[in-house]
Parts: sequence; C-alpha cells; structure tokens
Amino acid sequence: MGREVLLMIGMLLWKPPGKREKAVQVRERSILHTRFFCAEITRGPKTPEVALRRRVASAVKRLRRQNITQVVLPEDFPYLDQLTKGGLRPVSTLPLRRAIAADWVRWSLLERGIPTAGARVAVCAASLTGEVVRTVTELVLRHRYVLLDLPYGGEDLCRQLRREYGVSLLLGPSQEQLEGAEAAVLFDPRTDCRGSGRILLYDEKEPLPPLGLPPALEEKLPDGVNRGQLLSVLREAGSIRQISVGS
Repeated sequence: MGREVLLMIGMLLWKPPGKREKAVQVRERSILHTRFFCAEITRGPKTPEVALRRRVASAVKRLRRQNITQVVLPEDFPYLDQLTKGGLRPVSTLPLRRAIAADWVRWSLLERGIPTAGARVAVCAASLTGEVVRTVTELVLRHRYVLLDLPYGGEDLCRQLRREYGVSLLLGPSQEQLEGAEAAVLFDPRTDCRGSGRILLYDEKEPLPPLGLPPALEEKLPDGVNRGQLLSVLREAGSIRQISVGS
C-alpha cells in the first residue's frame, strides 16, 4: 500500500446529533499526517434503523465519488452489506497481523503464564515469504525451541540462521510436536494444527491483541474507529513506526 494509494483511504465515523447539522458530512481529515476522506454519520440513541441504513448508503456513495475503495470502519460496524453493495471494502489488517506476529506470541504466552524463553513455538506456512522469514528470525532470537513447518524451502533459512546468529530451528516437525507447542503461528489455514495458543494470521475475524502507541500519538487518534484497521493504514503510510503489543 504505497503513499499514493493511502490518499484514497476513507473513514466512516458515528457522530452524535447536533443542531443544524447534516445527517452525513464528508470532509478531508489528517490523522498523524495521513490523509483520509472521512464521512461522519449522525447517530443518536433514538435514530431509526431505516434512517441509519439510508445514511450509511449515502456516505458510501459520497466516498465512492471521491474514488475511495477502502475504508476504516467504526468498531462493530453492522452494515457491511451496505458497504459492499456500494463498492467499498474494509481496510485489511493482514499486513499488521503479520508484522506483530512475534510480539503477539510473547503476549499470548505471558497471558497464559508460560515462560517465554523456554516455550515451544511453531510456525506453519504454505511458502517461505519475506514475512515468514522475518517472523521466524524474531522468534528464534527470543525462544529456545522454534518449529518450522513448510512444504519446501526451509533448509536455506535454517543454514542462514545458524550462520548469522548461531541459533537453530526444527524443520519439518511431526504432528505430535506441532500439537505440543505452547504457541503456533499460522500464516495459512491448517486443519492438522489443533494445539493450544494458535495465532491465525490469515483470519481477520481473529481478535487482535491490545495494541498501544506512545501517549503523544495515542491522543491524536479518533475515538470509536476499528483500531486494527486504523493502525494498519498508519503503519503502511509510515506515520507510526512502533506498535507495542499488550499495552
């Protein structure tokens, strides 16, 4: 997602009713130096459902007129059908999920009271992508036992890690070893990895861990938006460099 694409990101926000305000207002907004086209939709406790759906449809149309194709949504947004019908899609959180995978593992282990250094961590992927290499490298520097399950291509990575860092990982673990791991990072769907502590990087329905920014940046974020989607955009734009997991 390059910066020229990020100029085409939209945002939907709920706003409380106010006097003499339009039900839907669209304006350009900058968040941490990243530009969004923001559609603010009036919603009160007594706003009829039919009115809300009509306002959402109007906001979608107005964003599409600005050539918007992706949007950051409010938390628990219930009108995805209106979104897709109008030609918009939610911002993907998959790049963010892969970027924080190693920190996500550490947070998951700590939440379950498992010592991190000696934990067995499995990584399963359909191919050896750059994201897999980065995640495995971060994990072997933190954990004593890292298992890598790949259909092909892991031998060179094993040699590289041993040569550069003096660490090793177990390539091609057995089914029993996979299921015995205290944490398992899945880059792609698997039906044969059923152990505890699975982190499904491919599933956007999987709840993200708590994500934090420095207070000076945190206070500049709008309330009520899908945090994962917003941080995904800001990270890809280069507006934020460090996201803490577990804060």
